[in-house]
Amino acid sequence: MNPFEKISSIAASGLRAQAYRLQVVSENLANADTNGYRRKLVTFGNELNRATGADEVRVTHVFLDSAEGKKIYEPDHPLADEKGYVTLSNVNMLTEFADAREANQSYEAGLSLMRQAKQMYSSLLDILRR
Repeated sequence: MNPFEKISSIAASGLRAQAYRLQVVSENLANADTNGYRRKLVTFGNELNRATGADEVRVTHVFLDSAEGKKIYEPDHPLADEKGYVTLSNVNMLTEFADAREANQSYEAGLSLMRQAKQMYSSLLDILRR
């Protein structure tokens, strides 16, 4: 396997992982006003791709944030517990926007890596053609 394919495989795995992270962030943002919703979190890990021989980024775990949502007293609300409290979502909009920005920057870095690798590979082919 040529180095360009290996670099592309690694960068593409990072792009997929960050795209998934953005999807989870968007789900969290969409449910920020849903009572009882628990924020989802994503963890990443390395996994050896035997075909390319490269360590690639993979989503290893998606789990719910253990932080409790704020409780408000609304005894007439259909989702109120036996004491009359409704649990709001534990989504913090500022945290989600920060996560989205970080994932977007990581995605852009992966695209930049792929562009640079493509440019280097094209330059090498141009040199070899001479």
